Amino acid sequence: MVVLNKIYTRTGDQGDTALGSGERVPKDALRIEAYGTVDEANAAIGVARGLCTGVLLDELARIQNDLFDLGADLCRPPVDGDQDAPAPLRMVQAQTDRLEAEIDQHNENIEPLRSFILPGGSKAAAFIHVARTLVRRAERRMISLSREEHVTPEAMRYINRLSDYLFVVGRVVNDQGRDDILWTPGANR
Repeated sequence: MVVLNKIYTRTGDQGDTALGSGERVPKDALRIEAYGTVDEANAAIGVARGLCTGVLLDELARIQNDLFDLGADLCRPPVDGDQDAPAPLRMVQAQTDRLEAEIDQHNENIEPLRSFILPGGSKAAAFIHVARTLVRRAERRMISLSREEHVTPEAMRYINRLSDYLFVVGRVVNDQGRDDILWTPGANR
């Protein structure tokens, strides 16, 4: 259980912060960048969720919770030989499987794309596309991190699948894709 009585600690005033393991690292370390960007995406999903209705409210709430799990996964790098420490929270395949099932279910009712779409349409779709681009940035940060340090494979799969989910859901809230704004190549030459 997390208990936050005091919000400021002054421990980060010199530009460092603690990982879940207790290790102190610079606030601009790749690992901090990765889970910080996951947090940005989560906030954008919260805005989009406020504009959605029906089943999407529950799905997006689960995703927001998953993104906290992802942040917990990222903030606890593996530590060799620490058998006494409690097992860190890690992303699991069931979370990615659920996203894939939801993508497939939503995609059944949408006409196939014949052009790229511009981010927008309804206000909800516009915010979902903002969240999607932040998820893509989080994925890029996680890839950069994985070149230097360990990132769990399921965390990588989840973040990749989440951007696909958000793309499809952006179309869903645009009246099943009927209100998508299609890209017209070279239209303004």
